[in-house]
Amino acid sequence: MLDFIGEKKRTHYTENLNKTNIGEKVILMGWVHRRRDLGGLIFIDLRDVSGLIQIVFKPENREIHLKASKLRHEYVIAVKGQVVARAEENINKSMITGKIEIEAEELLLLNDSEPLPVQINENILAEETLRLKYRYLDLRREKLKKIILLRHHVIFAMREFLTNKGFFEIETPILMKSTPEGARDYLVPSRVHKGKFFALPQSPQIYKQLLMISGFDKYFQIARCFRDEDLRADRQPEFTQLDLEMSFVTQNQIFLIIEEMFKYVFQKTIDLEIDIPFPRLKYKEAMERFGIDKPDMRFGMELVDVSDVVKKSDFTLFSSVLEKGGSIRCLVAEGCAAYSRKQVDNLSDIAKHLGGKGLLFCKVEGKSLNSGISKFLKENEQKEILKKTGAENGDLILFAADSNKMVFKILAEIRNFFGRELQLYDQNEFNFVWITDFPLFEYNDNEQRWETAHHMFTLPKAEHIKYFENEKDYGKIEGELYDLVCNGVELSSGSIRCHRLDIQKKIFDVLNFSEEEVELKFGFFMKALKYGAPPHGGIAPGIDRIIMLMSKADSIRDVIAFPKTLQAVDMMSESPSEVAQEQLNELGINIIRNSVEKIEN
Repeated sequence: MLDFIGEKKRTHYTENLNKTNIGEKVILMGWVHRRRDLGGLIFIDLRDVSGLIQIVFKPENREIHLKASKLRHEYVIAVKGQVVARAEENINKSMITGKIEIEAEELLLLNDSEPLPVQINENILAEETLRLKYRYLDLRREKLKKIILLRHHVIFAMREFLTNKGFFEIETPILMKSTPEGARDYLVPSRVHKGKFFALPQSPQIYKQLLMISGFDKYFQIARCFRDEDLRADRQPEFTQLDLEMSFVTQNQIFLIIEEMFKYVFQKTIDLEIDIPFPRLKYKEAMERFGIDKPDMRFGMELVDVSDVVKKSDFTLFSSVLEKGGSIRCLVAEGCAAYSRKQVDNLSDIAKHLGGKGLLFCKVEGKSLNSGISKFLKENEQKEILKKTGAENGDLILFAADSNKMVFKILAEIRNFFGRELQLYDQNEFNFVWITDFPLFEYNDNEQRWETAHHMFTLPKAEHIKYFENEKDYGKIEGELYDLVCNGVELSSGSIRCHRLDIQKKIFDVLNFSEEEVELKFGFFMKALKYGAPPHGGIAPGIDRIIMLMSKADSIRDVIAFPKTLQAVDMMSESPSEVAQEQLNELGINIIRNSVEKIEN
């Protein structure tokens, strides 16, 4: 096929060439990224996976000059030529190969291309749904290509680091038993066993614990996980995590290995030194200071509780909230007193969108409060608020008055809004923090029952086991739980696992699982706990989110080669899609065509 090459193959990738190669004959292959015909000379920018290089076709070589004149955007070509230096005035500083070019001697068209439905140009991007439909073309863009290659290097570095630390990479099943893990399972019908189903794993949680019981001591896996839940900018129905588990381990030892791994990966892949150890913050303190368990620590703007200041206020809204057990908290937006009423109302709309009643405000003028709710506050209350918040002239104070849960939710979102709006942080900074001491259980008011805050296989703190005796104390139980957060993004969740059968039964009792339910859903795992289960624990950093942060991608879709939309649709393959009736018959499945209508009615 490549008749001018003979037995030889491509000799170089474009960006492997530099001035040391001047005078060499090379064979390059790739796509026509750009073509310029100057009447005599024809210039082609050849693109391959490594980058770009300029090819020159001179009119003296009439045969290949004629071929080059017929080349168009995204044609696939092979070129043989000599590496030459560019004249000083023609050096292209925007290209890594800008000091050299290839004088073409032979040219072969490997394939042509129709006009592209989406342009490979960062400056004129098509609408995202169209780009996702032609994802294989969108991936030719330099930005996406670099992200996908970064992903490869990060995963390779993780494997390298953990292997050198004595971990074993072990695969766990993709087809498994459906077990409740907090989100909906993706179900896979069995053809052989009609009416029965496998589930795709939400995580390898049970299997990695079984590996510890098997005695493998240090396990890791680049694990594919699946959750049928509503999507958002940092969530996909299928995602990838670094799954990691160790036996005979403490929380501190897990922190150490993860910190060392992140330091290694960042230095090796993006040449960035990060400081370790990472700071630690207890869950309760994180909520009190930032209103959220994944705080962006790159800037301050912390929440201030003023409930005690206004507890005797004449302002009925405050008093009624406090009587119901809620709180009054605020934050200070420095220099934002000039905000218009419309701008403040827009902030209030954010609170309402989150389910709250809105936001209250006042502005600092001189050494007193003005506008908003200032007229409802006594002079001593105003002075105390100024003292407690540290607010100064020109600042805007925003208040939320509601249940603690809602107040935290609202002010955390407002804080993040101002972080972006006022550019309060360095975009190039990576600020890691461990969040620890989470509650093991939380009460679901809507369903009137207790649920696990993270997952049900977590060891409670030893000193809190006594609280299992009284339902009123369930909320006091803290688990050996921890999250790793960076720049306001939860990167990892982990825990020391419950290796004791008696305590695991207590956890199931709190969740109101009957013995029959436990046996049906977790019987095989409960049986395994009887046979010398060692103390063990682990963590699972989300690779998609890590790459999103490292590459400063706009969304998680940019770091996945073939992602789904927010509606969980693959635009390129047009899936999910209907299947042939014959396939359904084999599986014993009958589709009720009007089921959606029934649900809506």
